[in-house]
Amino acid sequence: MKKIVITLGVIVILLLGGLLFLQNVNTNRLGADSFYTQIIGDGEPIESKASNGEIYTNYQYSLLGYDEEGNEITLDFNAAKQLRQGAFLQVFIKDDKGVTSYQEVKKDEIPEQALEQLQ
Repeated sequence: MKKIVITLGVIVILLLGGLLFLQNVNTNRLGADSFYTQIIGDGEPIESKASNGEIYTNYQYSLLGYDEEGNEITLDFNAAKQLRQGAFLQVFIKDDKGVTSYQEVKKDEIPEQALEQLQ
């Protein structure tokens, strides 16, 4: 009986740990390559219609980005709003999916070689 209680306790702990992990970790960033870019210019507005008929606007960006070694890549991605002019972004890319996520970062968080290319 004691072994069953311990086994059930371990299973509950593992399930709760997995649930917390899924809630707090952006899985779009796991296994992705990081590139850095700076927002220059406005995104191109693209209107779409949802299945319920509601019209919404996304903004398309095409910017040059650099990895931590300074290698260049063109980053094509959409945002739900216009991004702040001059903002530095860390963009996450997966080979099979393209840009999967991005986040704004401070200038001092950008690797030196990438920052040199951005300036």
